[in-house]
Amino acid sequence: MIRIMLAEDQTLVRQGIKLMIEADASLKVTGEAGNGQEAVDLCRQEQFDLALLDIRMPVMNGLEASRLIRESCPDIKILILTTFNDEDYAMEALKNQVNGYLLKNGDIEELHRAIYHCMEGGLIIEGKVAAKVMPSLIHSNKSLQEADTGLTEREVSILSLIGQGQNNQEIAERLFLSVGTVKNNISGILDKLELRDRTQLAIYAVRHDLDRKE
Repeated sequence: MIRIMLAEDQTLVRQGIKLMIEADASLKVTGEAGNGQEAVDLCRQEQFDLALLDIRMPVMNGLEASRLIRESCPDIKILILTTFNDEDYAMEALKNQVNGYLLKNGDIEELHRAIYHCMEGGLIIEGKVAAKVMPSLIHSNKSLQEADTGLTEREVSILSLIGQGQNNQEIAERLFLSVGTVKNNISGILDKLELRDRTQLAIYAVRHDLDRKE
């Protein structure tokens, strides 16, 4: 079972989202918050696999909450669920190392797919949001091939696929490698680039124009 902390200030909306989430028997909302501060406190006190945060909430917004949750609970996955298709919000969310940015106009299946994708280590950004964010991330950054990173050709390929949002199993199948080999290579990439986690790798790949599909 995937344990989810749901933060949404509107009670009726929160109840509706909870029903949508729990339509999948493997997903369970085990904590609810009405503002960002409550969300942070809950994540520090209890164990959750994923925090699902609205952005505009009283006391503390979801962006600040995501930053504090990431600092105190580095292993938790964070998914932003909002009505705001806003480049600045999305950029700040990515800087806070969220695992996904989803709009509320999607359906149940899309929400479930996003949750599972985040739990598998992927980075998901809703299409309309990505169209605004990607040019800003790529702007003025030189390509990885021009940088002296020390990455091998295989590591560059893996990093590229991470930037495309693929999980370890998908990368292994694409490159004809074992999942263990992919994990070992990712550890090596993190060390060479001095990055902390998979989300940082995905953002790095996008910034260096490595996320384009062949």
